[in-house]
Amino acid sequence: MSGGANATVWEFSSNGVVLVGDVHGRYKFGDQDRIKIETPFAMTVYQLQISGDHMVLQEPGGPKLEFTRIKETQR
Repeated sequence: MSGGANATVWEFSSNGVVLVGDVHGRYKFGDQDRIKIETPFAMTVYQLQISGDHMVLQEPGGPKLEFTRIKETQR
């Protein structure tokens, strides 16, 4: 997630697993450009926008979470 050195890394695997920092969860794409993310603490549905290496997630009426893809070799 954008935000400098203190940013939380969200890792989306192709098998539907998401890692938010050190919290494991699952994600699933829905219709109308939505994504559902479930962790042990919450279930949230976001509007999803992807453009190149940038992704924006936004809860209805909520703040935007902006992400930039980090290539595997950059870690």
